[in-house]
Amino acid sequence: MFVAGIDIGSRAAKAVVMEDGQVVSHAIIDTGAESAKTADKVLREAIRPVGLSLEDIEYTVGTGYGRCLIPFANDNISEISCHAKGVNWCMPSVRTILDMGGQDCKAIRCDAMGRVVSFVMNDKCAGGTGRFLEVIADILRVPLEGIGELSLESKEPIPFNTICAVFAKSEALTLQKRGVAKSDILAGLHEAIATRAYNLLRRVSPEPEFTISGGIAKNAGMVAKVKAKLKLEPVFWDEPQIMGALGAAVFAAERSALAASA
Repeated sequence: MFVAGIDIGSRAAKAVVMEDGQVVSHAIIDTGAESAKTADKVLREAIRPVGLSLEDIEYTVGTGYGRCLIPFANDNISEISCHAKGVNWCMPSVRTILDMGGQDCKAIRCDAMGRVVSFVMNDKCAGGTGRFLEVIADILRVPLEGIGELSLESKEPIPFNTICAVFAKSEALTLQKRGVAKSDILAGLHEAIATRAYNLLRRVSPEPEFTISGGIAKNAGMVAKVKAKLKLEPVFWDEPQIMGALGAAVFAAERSALAASA
């Protein structure tokens, strides 16, 4: 039996296909203007390498920013629950999760069954989100995937008292015009964002083990700073960006089994 989880985030869409409790395929694409079309496209991308058709998928759960706009989903579940479920499936000892999305940042604590015990999120400001990092990377003309490594090369990090998207963008531009090294600007911004993430994590009473999910987990500079502040060594699965879609697929398998037994 094949099931699928689809996570329509504000910046990226992810799909995971599972069969009999095992991941058989996944895909990540940019989120387009229309969530319904994006959901169809990302699922097709996921099933293509394994030779499946859409009709082979027996149950689909949607999650993420656009979860309610997936017309063919059998159900939709919040991304917070799906991240906890996905992390628990592949790393069952993890109890604390930091997920930074395109428009928000979440700190989650879960139990041994992957159920959410507590969570907090900051979604009132673009500062400290994936979109904020994209804007800064564009301003400094540095590839997004390279800003974390570049920040680690800093010799004199520039302190940022705020990461309000508007003020930080203006300040970064001013510093660049003054000839300040890009690595020093990025180090300061990473420090400020890591501080905000750490403050969120403290509010859920973090416990070992700890993981970082989402695209931010691929940013070496952010991982290093959060690790230093939290004093916990993060553990990672093969592809941390698909945790929400993975959790949705696990939920799909559970709900499909319940429906079959009813």
